Amino acid sequence: MRRLFLLALAFSPLLLAGCASAPNDPTLTLQTSKTPAQYAECVVPKLQGKALNPMVSQTQRSYRIVVPSKVSADNVLEAYKAGSGGKVFIYERHLLASNLLPSSFERAAQECI
Repeated sequence: MRRLFLLALAFSPLLLAGCASAPNDPTLTLQTSKTPAQYAECVVPKLQGKALNPMVSQTQRSYRIVVPSKVSADNVLEAYKAGSGGKVFIYERHLLASNLLPSSFERAAQECI
């Protein structure tokens, strides 16, 4: 019984690693020659085509696209006006098993660069 407890104690930090990451740090940052509006016009249909339900909000200089998640924090994509194009910040929570390949959310974001 004590062995099982020690084994569980040893692996618990690995299981909680996804929960411990800083929520304000982007998981990916991209540079694009498109304006935030052009980028949003490209990425929203791609997300909808992948059966994701994006919610879009905008300000004068940026677009924020939120894709709700049932099992973790919402995935967020923010496109800001920068220089002659835009800068895109992706905030995505990965499940431990899905860190090896890019998600459909990340692929849609990269396809529109």
